[in-house]
Amino acid sequence: MTAAPLATLEPVAEIKFGQVGIANLKLKRLDPDGMAAELRDKVATAAKLFLRAPVVLDLSHLPALPDLDTVRDLLARIRDAGMLPVGLSYGTSENDALAQTLGVPVFAKFRAAYERADAAPVEEAPAPARATPRPPSREPAAAERPTPLPPSAVATTVGLLHDKPVRSGQQVYARGRDLVLTALVGNGAEVIADGSIHIYGALRGRALAGAQGDESARIYCQEFHAELVSIAGQYRVFEDIPKELRGQAVQAWLDGDKLLLKKL
Repeated sequence: MTAAPLATLEPVAEIKFGQVGIANLKLKRLDPDGMAAELRDKVATAAKLFLRAPVVLDLSHLPALPDLDTVRDLLARIRDAGMLPVGLSYGTSENDALAQTLGVPVFAKFRAAYERADAAPVEEAPAPARATPRPPSREPAAAERPTPLPPSAVATTVGLLHDKPVRSGQQVYARGRDLVLTALVGNGAEVIADGSIHIYGALRGRALAGAQGDESARIYCQEFHAELVSIAGQYRVFEDIPKELRGQAVQAWLDGDKLLLKKL
């Protein structure tokens, strides 16, 4: 009896579900020309972040769901601006039907990233209580969005400690706690926490704190060369680091809707 070929014993492909960096484009009013102009401006001023970035179109804040041709035109305008629309946000029955006709998926969990801390959050797991208080400050801080926990990360009582460099294309996420990194965060890398982020090294990629809407979270960095920093959804992109911040120890926090930075 002959052995079956290897191809018949092993699957051709493997599917795994995990969090990836997808931007949520929330329309506040129906203005296709205005939206396209704003997106082109974002791509022109921060190509590293926005050019060919995957985007989910969120129509939930409009007074009424646009018709099929209008949504198809919006997706085309996003693509023409230099971004890549990958689906619609929010899973109402009307949205589902629209997405099916367009042949795109619906991403129903984007609501958590935009809800404030006093709203009912969408959580995959309960957040552990913090063991130590944050440093006292009169200024508000902020929080980050979630990412999968890497096997090399070591959980501690005060947060998640990651002691290896985070390379381009890698992502580290601390769910329900702070994130502490003791090595380089490289260009194209991303670190995310539901609480604050402490980087005892160079930040050359992206840091996103208060991922579930914690506006009291902060970002602390020993050597600032960031591509982007974000707290509770408010972000700043750096194509050219301000001279006074380049390579310096920096902290970031929220003051209302403004994300502020200053040297430590």
